[in-house]
Amino acid sequence: MATLGARQAAATFWLAVVVTGAGTGLATAALMDLLYVVQHTLWPGAGMDLLDAASHADWPRHLAVLVAAGLLTGVGQFLLGRLAGSSIDVTTAIWLQAGRMPALRTFGSAVLSIVVVGMGASLGREGAPKQAGAVIANTASDAAGLPDETRRLLVACGAGAGFAAAYGVPLGGALFALEVVRRDLAPRFVLPALLTSVIATGVSWLFRPDAPTYQIPAYTSSLSVVAWALPAGLVAGVVAVLFVRAVAWADTHRPRGWLRLAAPPLALGLLGAVSIPFPQILGNGRDVAELTFTGQIGPWLLLTLLLLKPAATLLCLGSGTPGGLFTPSLAVGATRIVRPRRRRRPRRRDHAGPRLHRRPHGRAHGTHTIVHPAPAPGRDDRHADGTPHQRALHLRCAAHR
Repeated sequence: MATLGARQAAATFWLAVVVTGAGTGLATAALMDLLYVVQHTLWPGAGMDLLDAASHADWPRHLAVLVAAGLLTGVGQFLLGRLAGSSIDVTTAIWLQAGRMPALRTFGSAVLSIVVVGMGASLGREGAPKQAGAVIANTASDAAGLPDETRRLLVACGAGAGFAAAYGVPLGGALFALEVVRRDLAPRFVLPALLTSVIATGVSWLFRPDAPTYQIPAYTSSLSVVAWALPAGLVAGVVAVLFVRAVAWADTHRPRGWLRLAAPPLALGLLGAVSIPFPQILGNGRDVAELTFTGQIGPWLLLTLLLLKPAATLLCLGSGTPGGLFTPSLAVGATRIVRPRRRRRPRRRDHAGPRLHRRPHGRAHGTHTIVHPAPAPGRDDRHADGTPHQRALHLRCAAHR
């Protein structure tokens, strides 16, 4: 009987893994479609990405869209807090509440995050799928009656699956779940995390056609490139530390009380004003990174973006705007670690060369590795609520990783 019970428990767990992966893939596809609908509705332009559309938009649109994003953030966070209670970070939920999360509040925050990022907030889009995956895993755990330790694992797997489906990187999602969220690379955890991420990524691919992320010319390797990589790696490490500390500072200075309504419109309104001459600071930074990889940004503009892009991300984060930090941190690294190119090619979408696969307008496919400052681990989605104890736990976790 004991053996039969163990087999039933194992079958229940693996069924929950499959359900979590499939549900996260569907949720991620829906969230990404919502992002593109919002972006192309408010920043119109046939075949244009956010940077191109913002570059051709007049100044009233910059101000109107970003102020509206701030108002939506403030009012949305207030209403969600009143109607569905306070939210909790995924990592905090795993360690303090065995992965239990308020489903309506967390999923509502995910939708709000995707909408404001589509409107131009200088944050990443991976926070919303990560939250959605965690909520789906929590719901599956409730339905299956899983014990707390197993629930923790499944919620971590769901968060990693959301990350994997958003960028099309199942291996990266599994590692994210184990090392960043669960903080344990034990072999018994690897297969559930990998299976959840693979299923979620596969399901999302059914709704998101394949296309490259970054189209990079065929640069040849040489000793000079290797020599450049050594100091570049040191600089990237220093910048990563500074960026993580700046993120922690912005997190501890988020608005409270009535300022939660006023701060987002003011911060995003300022972002909209600065984006009139510098549209590159809008969005998650994918366009800036691609132009930098191909040497299509002049030195003076690059120097300006070196300061403006991280400042814009920290401004959004500090105002309480929800969003991720993965792609913004990659853009920060790209603007700091640059080697002059011997040749330049016009910006096209169909030239040959090594590809880092992704979906149209930033949809991911495949895995890739680029040296860049890492975002604060486990801090992909930050919201303006949460108890002081939860915020203190977040900062301690970031400091110890």
